[in-house]
Amino acid sequence: MTAAPGVRADHPPLLDFPFSWDGTRVPAEVEELRATAPVRRVRTIAGDEAWLVSSYELCHQVLKDDRFSLKDTSAPGVPRQYALTIPPEVVNNMGNITGAGLRRAVMKALNPRAPGLVEWLRAEAHRLVDTLAAAGPTADLRAAFCEPYSAGMHCLLLGIPQGEAPAFLRSLDIAFMNSACPVTGARINWDRDIARMTALLDAPSTHGLMGELAALRHDPDYAHLSDEMLATVGVTLFGAGVVSTSGFLAMALVYLLTHPIARDLLRDRPDLIGPGVEELLRLNLSIGDALPRLALEDARLGDVEVKRGELVLVLVEGANLDPAKFPDPHRFDLHRDNTADHLSFGGGAHYCPATGLGRTHARIALEVLLERLPDLALAVPSGQLVWRTGFMKRIPERLPVTW
Repeated sequence: MTAAPGVRADHPPLLDFPFSWDGTRVPAEVEELRATAPVRRVRTIAGDEAWLVSSYELCHQVLKDDRFSLKDTSAPGVPRQYALTIPPEVVNNMGNITGAGLRRAVMKALNPRAPGLVEWLRAEAHRLVDTLAAAGPTADLRAAFCEPYSAGMHCLLLGIPQGEAPAFLRSLDIAFMNSACPVTGARINWDRDIARMTALLDAPSTHGLMGELAALRHDPDYAHLSDEMLATVGVTLFGAGVVSTSGFLAMALVYLLTHPIARDLLRDRPDLIGPGVEELLRLNLSIGDALPRLALEDARLGDVEVKRGELVLVLVEGANLDPAKFPDPHRFDLHRDNTADHLSFGGGAHYCPATGLGRTHARIALEVLLERLPDLALAVPSGQLVWRTGFMKRIPERLPVTW
């Protein structure tokens, strides 16, 4: 008997992945796979085959092992997780930044201890809550707080006017789609945003990171950098940064609003919000698909021999909720001694460079929201939340709240 098209003869039928977009519960398949087949063949959104890795030990192995490459997932002809919505050369953007000699400037911009940043975040959070309180309940907390708070922070870091936030935000719903085929609007938005960021290089009001990058154009050591390359740094940092930080914050709020004991604990003990953010990072389900890597050579993963050129998907929620690493993994526990070992920021060479910034961003937001709106609650039954589909982050389309 021959295998069906797209199915390797030595493996069980393919599972379609991702499993579920609902951010209030872990997909049922996760625990079963981790227990029975922690390296399992799946079919991606693009229709290609991949290995889904779901245990902490094996996920950690993939992220640390240089034989599994992020950069090469954008190479022509390789199996795809989904169609690219950005030019392939910017998939490994931090690698491009390092290669161009720009890493120092970028890391400086992402420093959570930058002068005035904490004060700005706190003031902006209060300003947004003032607007919410003045209008009265109900409100969509994702659209009225999470997104503008995150977009404003990234405008501040890039050194571009706050008024630019809506122009760059409008692209993100398409830019971070998971689609089986190329997305027409993605290229239109990319070209528009690159042109807009390029123009900002010469704007008198530009400072911060984009101001530093603009100044490099007068340095002979950086003559190889084009305006488009510099604009790409700004556009990709804004997009990836806003989607990641606003997405995590929205999902942290979903967790707290659907687990009122945890919400009340952090509200009544604001000194615990710091470790609370770490535990929320471990528990969060905002990474809607998985972290992709391409095998550069044959490699053993548990009981499976992964072949060169095969796609491997690291299931972060599988690793972060693995009882072998985190006992009683679904419990919100502020006293775990290994909470920070979670993989929500990735790992290895592609460990997220903005970890400190992401933690600070979420901590201040939760401090202000829980202080100013102590009775914050969902305004609809949790089962009525509508979840975005086909997106790199698992987020509610709206987060209706009352207080």
